[in-house]
Amino acid sequence: MRVKTGYTRRRRHKKILKLAKGYYQRRHSTYKNAEESVRRALAYAYRDRKVKKREFRRLWIARINAAVREYGLNYSRFMHALSEKGITLNRKVLSELAIRQPEEFKSLVESVK
Repeated sequence: MRVKTGYTRRRRHKKILKLAKGYYQRRHSTYKNAEESVRRALAYAYRDRKVKKREFRRLWIARINAAVREYGLNYSRFMHALSEKGITLNRKVLSELAIRQPEEFKSLVESVK
């Protein structure tokens, strides 16, 4: 006896079409086009969750580097000096300090010079 896929297929299609809500032209209304777009979108989303972390780290490093150059250091020497002094602040915190509290950041730089 054969099994008809009516209910199962409809559920699967509805799930994909719901994810494709807001897409342009056939991408939101026909299953085949919607499935291609949704699969691609989910792949990009997965990949870019990782990429976002890399990009933020690069941004923090650039900010720290720009901030410490005002005091005659560069990023690598500054980070090395921090580790030798046993100061364990991460790059996100250091970049926020440099932007929002420049006087505290200056005292930190002076303490590791």
